Amino acid sequence: MEVFCSLSWTHSISPRLHIPHSFSVGETNRFRVICSAAQSPKANLMTVSVTGATGFIGTRLVQRLHADNHKVCVLTRSKSKAETIFPVKNFPGIVIAEEAGWKDCIEGSNAVVNLAGMPISTRWSPEIKKEIKESRIRVTSKVVDLINSSPQGVRPTVLVSATAVGYYGSGTSETRVFDENSPSGNDYLAEVCREWEGTALKVDKDVRLALIRIGVVLGKDGGALAKMIPLFMMFAGGPLGSGQQWFSWIHLDDIVNLIYEALSNPSYKGVINGTAPNPVRLSEMCNQLGNVLGRPSWLPVPDFALKAVLGEGASVVLEGQKVVPAKAKELGFPFKYPYVKDALKSILS
Repeated sequence: MEVFCSLSWTHSISPRLHIPHSFSVGETNRFRVICSAAQSPKANLMTVSVTGATGFIGTRLVQRLHADNHKVCVLTRSKSKAETIFPVKNFPGIVIAEEAGWKDCIEGSNAVVNLAGMPISTRWSPEIKKEIKESRIRVTSKVVDLINSSPQGVRPTVLVSATAVGYYGSGTSETRVFDENSPSGNDYLAEVCREWEGTALKVDKDVRLALIRIGVVLGKDGGALAKMIPLFMMFAGGPLGSGQQWFSWIHLDDIVNLIYEALSNPSYKGVINGTAPNPVRLSEMCNQLGNVLGRPSWLPVPDFALKAVLGEGASVVLEGQKVVPAKAKELGFPFKYPYVKDALKSILS
């Protein structure tokens, strides 16, 4: 990095700055300070196109990329919604593109993050189930087609595409542990995840693909916690259902950091479980939640209460599986919140 400084020659110059004897002194001199250890900050800056940027994870990811001076293209179906979440005064330089503009954004990007998809923690009607699947397949297919048709030289080199731990099937086992090599389940969510991943896998082989199978994301103002806390408060905060189900969770900061790392680190490729290293049984999750909220946690929240709120979507919480991030640990990813107690404290206190 070369810093060009124009300094008036005064006695205030630090004695630690060694000026060679041959330096000619004028009234004002321009001289070059060479910081040999530092690289140009622009060397590692990326242009990243993001689908699902207005969602729970996407919003935080865009904030993080923008704060680190990367250029961000928000690929959206609703420009007005995106402009509300990323107002130009707070996010100067962010490009917001509706579908007609996605091609130009993707062709001008180093990397693409694909997070689009209708939330699954909602009541499932046949129409909603169809939309849950189609929203993921359609956007992923469009993104892959645009990357594959980009001319060499302007093609993104990385695609980080979300999928979910639902791939392993729900309610499969209270004793089994699932890592990235475990087989897929045979229920609706597993089917969605297989098709979702299969669509992403059609990206050209010269594009590095990271498939992040995301667990239940815990964070402020959204995700599973926003749905669980009111129920919890209403029923004095006991476990949901039997409490013996596994709950494979991750703090919002950690999933954003994992995606961020996958953008720039060539070791991050293939399937990576986006879950914390210490999944818990739902009874422990609720116990910790009760402690942080200062609520007793002896009265269980009955299955019917959760199903009344979420319908069939309750299976995401009621029929979990124990998923571990074997690949992330092997890669040395530093989890900021490996334990649910610390994660909940950071979110709720």
